[in-house]
Amino acid sequence: MVKTDRDYAQEETLSRLQLLMFLRVGFVSLLLGVAIIIQVRETKTYFGEILNAHYFLIALIYFLTFFYVVALNYIKNLYKLAYLQLLLDTIFITAIIYTTGGIESIFSFLYLLNIISGGTILYRRGGTIIASFSTILYGALLDLTYYGLINPMGYRFSQLQEYQSSEIFYRILVNAAAFYLVAFLSSFLSEQIRKSRAELKVKQKDIADLEMLKENIIQSISSGLVTLDKYGKIIVFNRGAERIFNINSSDAIQKDVNDIIPFIMPYLKVNNPNKFSQLSYKRSEDEQIDLLLTISPLKERDGSEKGEILVFQDTTRIREMEQEVKRMEDLAMLGELAAGIAHEIRNPLASISGSIQVLNDSLSKEDVHINQRLMGIILREISRLNHLVNDFLNFARPQKIEIEEFNLSQLIMDTLYIFQNSQSRAQYIDVKTKFFNSLKIRSDPQQLKQVFWNIFLNACEAMPKGGVICVSTDKLRELNGKDELIDSVIVKVEDNGPGIDPKIITDIFNPFSTTKKDGSGLGLAIVKRIVEGLGGKVSGQNLANGGAVITILLPLSIET
Repeated sequence: MVKTDRDYAQEETLSRLQLLMFLRVGFVSLLLGVAIIIQVRETKTYFGEILNAHYFLIALIYFLTFFYVVALNYIKNLYKLAYLQLLLDTIFITAIIYTTGGIESIFSFLYLLNIISGGTILYRRGGTIIASFSTILYGALLDLTYYGLINPMGYRFSQLQEYQSSEIFYRILVNAAAFYLVAFLSSFLSEQIRKSRAELKVKQKDIADLEMLKENIIQSISSGLVTLDKYGKIIVFNRGAERIFNINSSDAIQKDVNDIIPFIMPYLKVNNPNKFSQLSYKRSEDEQIDLLLTISPLKERDGSEKGEILVFQDTTRIREMEQEVKRMEDLAMLGELAAGIAHEIRNPLASISGSIQVLNDSLSKEDVHINQRLMGIILREISRLNHLVNDFLNFARPQKIEIEEFNLSQLIMDTLYIFQNSQSRAQYIDVKTKFFNSLKIRSDPQQLKQVFWNIFLNACEAMPKGGVICVSTDKLRELNGKDELIDSVIVKVEDNGPGIDPKIITDIFNPFSTTKKDGSGLGLAIVKRIVEGLGGKVSGQNLANGGAVITILLPLSIET
């Protein structure tokens, strides 16, 4: 539970009231006890009367103090209780002065102590009220004594000493001025202390907020931050460092850096103003990461160094990305070269194919069967090479994306119809469909036709003796990397063939990955290239009851 300023004020008032009660009992007991001893020795005549009055006051103060202690547990408004105590104290002080000589009493200074208590506990308003009440009671006591209406106890003379009215007025005026001056000074100091305390609390809150902000920033940065003092002991070890080194901060704080991460010691000794170092760290037996270490001095306000700041950045992913970019650049260059070579191969193939056909027509009729057989083999191989070159060109040099809105289910049905009527082996295949209603998307329909054609062809070749192909579509809503909900389309193409060879199941979308005797290994590679170019994902796996499934995830709408 968070404490408010009101709670702190209540606690402060309570502690001051408790101190006031303790001091009241102590002072009254001490002063009245001493007064009793002195007056018993010097005023034998009034022994019984003074002794009884003084003991009565002491007993009454003890009783009221006990009442105050009990009341603290029940009274919620401590300011009212403080006013009650201080006003009653003013009355008791007046009674003490009355029983110890009235105008001649030496205990008039107790008013000042009470006013100081009022100014301290109740601030300016309380001090002024107690000073006013003290002035009224003290002035009334002197006036009543002067006019003979009361006869204070404890006079040392048998007859009342004569005082002039001006002397009485002067005494009242001086004491009243002293009362109000003490009230002002005590409340002024108390107000200043309260303001200073409030400002201190604000400063403390600001400092605490800054400390929390600093701690949150330190703990939130992904880089590992390790701070060392001038003796090489770790004083800061953030979560990034915990994640990099697999070490809890509680096990690292106030430990020597040589005991926690000893491999950086040679880098700390390098006299380099920038101190950038690239290093490798073996986090476990089978995991090694690359780190960029930056070392900076930790300085005091006067500029003197008090330690060092070590920043560790995990550059493993960056290095992998650099290698991937380099590999992609190499592949792009290789693709351009291969596309050029493939284009150059196609022209000779066309010339060879035409020449073979002319030559076949001009050969003698005697060896016609042998010639036709040989020429058929040559033409078939030329056709296969031409098909391979076409697939390679489609992979190495993809088409430009043309976006339009269309019905995905209808596009799949059209592709299936053309496929079944153009492939001889498709007549042995049963096709089942399960489509989501009104599934319209924005994408490239021509490239998606090629995707589905290649997948249907791959499934058909996997089932030479016939089988079943099941095509299903559905909508999917999921979070992307920015925690935004996006709508997607999922297409599954299942077959009940022998499934994907476990040896190549992880590489089925890589170029030239195939187990077919006459396969080029580029069909599924082209599928992946097109799907990823359209902002989607493709995956393949074997089914538990036999067969395989190719899953395509496409965005509902893409921009050019």
